[in-house]
Amino acid sequence: MKIDGQRITCLESSPDRSGQGEPAVIFVHGNSSSARTWLPVIRGDFGRRFRCVALDLPGHGQSEPARDQADYSLPGYAAVLTAFVQELGVSDAIVVGWSLGGQIAMEAAPELPDVGGFVIFGAPPVASPAQMAEAFLPHPAMAALFSAQVSESEARLAAESFTAPGSPLDISEFVSDILATDGAARAGLGASAGAGRFADEIAIVSALRQPLAILQGADEQLVSLDYLQQLIIPGLWRDEVQLIPGAGHAPHQEAPRQFAALLTEFISDRGCEQ
Repeated sequence: MKIDGQRITCLESSPDRSGQGEPAVIFVHGNSSSARTWLPVIRGDFGRRFRCVALDLPGHGQSEPARDQADYSLPGYAAVLTAFVQELGVSDAIVVGWSLGGQIAMEAAPELPDVGGFVIFGAPPVASPAQMAEAFLPHPAMAALFSAQVSESEARLAAESFTAPGSPLDISEFVSDILATDGAARAGLGASAGAGRFADEIAIVSALRQPLAILQGADEQLVSLDYLQQLIIPGLWRDEVQLIPGAGHAPHQEAPRQFAALLTEFISDRGCEQ
């Protein structure tokens, strides 16, 4: 797919006929990841029921690097997501964002008024750079995720931060995705976020007309559950953050069945509310 002349690649599931009438689901990966991170979900029963489309952000996976370095920012990525949804013709889709993908979903939300709902995890809503220290837990892996140059050992440390401590999950794909990502994407994102080049995400989620689900691995190493639980979000699904036992920052990889079950329940609940 071409968006503003730039090649954006994606993975897509092949739903069976039982999924006719169900909304499409758009998956947005995290920093230094790729669309393939969603394969445990979209290759399972969930992908057979729903049309799932996972894009590679610019500079990630198989997509081309950003032509303008300023696009390696939340506003730049949000513009890509908005155009991607429009190009697919699925304006009423459910948008699922992991980590950076969740921040992108929030940034893009005002430009996606017909979206059926949002699911974010590993992505605490913040209003300013000053809140980041409260929203995110201190971890030595953070530096690598915003550095242009990353060694294999640094990539492994970052990948380990995505899982619950002691997790048996094979992190080799996380490591290879980190090493394959355009280093300018990490550096640009860090610089733009530090300069406050992003919207007030708390104001956005507070004003959402669509339902919003916030999921959290119970053994998350990067995002503060205490911070999330103190936020007041009127449209929050089930009125609380949904914890996934035994998972860390990447429950879609560590507990894909539980993760997919929550997504299915969210979509079903949303249908009952309409």
